[in-house]
Amino acid sequence: MAFSRRLLNEGEHVVVSTHTHVKALLAPAVWLIVLAGLAGYLSSYPSGKARTLLLLVLWVVALAAAAWLVGRPFLRWLTTSFTITDRRLITRTGILTRRGHEIPIARINDVSYEHGLVDRVLGCGTLVVSDASERGPLVLDDVPHVEQVHLELSDLLYHGDEALRGVGGYDDHRSDDGT
Repeated sequence: MAFSRRLLNEGEHVVVSTHTHVKALLAPAVWLIVLAGLAGYLSSYPSGKARTLLLLVLWVVALAAAAWLVGRPFLRWLTTSFTITDRRLITRTGILTRRGHEIPIARINDVSYEHGLVDRVLGCGTLVVSDASERGPLVLDDVPHVEQVHLELSDLLYHGDEALRGVGGYDDHRSDDGT
């Protein structure tokens, strides 16, 4: 599970908890293959007295590029999570500095999703959550099984409204004249 149960409130349970889709690692995987191939190919060229120094410089540059182009996106993927509980939507991200965002389910106004051809083939998409804040919509990219997550969140919103109406104080008891 991507979210620690110790961070849940009493009586709260997790509905969906996931990392960003593995699609986010496709470009870093291509970079890793290109860098390894290029460094391997260039390693065959140096000859003579400076060979050891040139090889050392070449592989240090290749490792630094791999750390930036492969390691950083991998760590970002590993440390990014989306969690929906029966009470809130929680996002967590960050490698050294953690950032979190929580939206109470009752404050969510609209939930939509979008996914193009590649996203449909890979089974992921973008979830767009609008709430009653001035920040604008929360856009969650590369959510695995985005249609199912959309259904789960919509179901929570629908049943949450019913539950709140049953508790009292939520129903609109105005008469036709607005009083």
